[in-house]
Amino acid sequence: MRRRLIAGNWKMNGDRESLAELDGIAAAAKAAPDVDVVICPPFTLIERAVARQPSLIIGGQDCHSGVSGPYTGCTSAGMLKEAGATLAIVGHSERRAAQHETDGQVKGKAEATIAAGLVAVVCVGESGAEHEAGKAAERVETQLRGSLPVAGGDALVVAYEPVWAVGTGRTPSMKDIGAMHGLIRGVLRELLGADRAEAIRILYGGSITAANIAAVLEVPNVDGVLVGGASLTAAAFAPIIEAAA
Repeated sequence: MRRRLIAGNWKMNGDRESLAELDGIAAAAKAAPDVDVVICPPFTLIERAVARQPSLIIGGQDCHSGVSGPYTGCTSAGMLKEAGATLAIVGHSERRAAQHETDGQVKGKAEATIAAGLVAVVCVGESGAEHEAGKAAERVETQLRGSLPVAGGDALVVAYEPVWAVGTGRTPSMKDIGAMHGLIRGVLRELLGADRAEAIRILYGGSITAANIAAVLEVPNVDGVLVGGASLTAAAFAPIIEAAA
């Protein structure tokens, strides 16, 4: 039985005062002991977040594939771990688009994350144009095959985020979400074997709110959600945790 995972990605938002929101989020997480709750704040807040609410799972939003080196402005998975993170998001659609990250680069980051002893959340998802052209499944499968590390076991999570739904208020139909998550599970079985594939959690991300999460979590092969803007405050995120429980 896969435990539900509710992850919040703060993106480039938050400061020291924002950490007060973790108090309400941690209280909601404590009331939902069968749900794993994650917050991924900016790198500058990871250590402070862990110190303020050590019961929460704190993650990073990205990492470099290298252990160290002349990579100005980059952060290694080992640095994330030293700061207190236990998880890292890699291959988010915003990085694939704005930083032009390739599947191979994402795979390298995922491998580095797992090698450092962290859980890697590998993101995949199609653009609006690909969705309209009927190429969503093809795009997601290509990303999966190119981005997924073959090692990791329980240290691997896949997040499906249709790019056209992120931050727009739009979501695919439950039927479409189910079809994509079923496709992802099938590719995982092929690449990793049935037993390992069944242990990997697949998250849905894209305009998740307290109003739609219950329906999304009822879809087969949806094991949790990756939440953006609604994770920035306890008032918005706590009801999502409660619904997941």
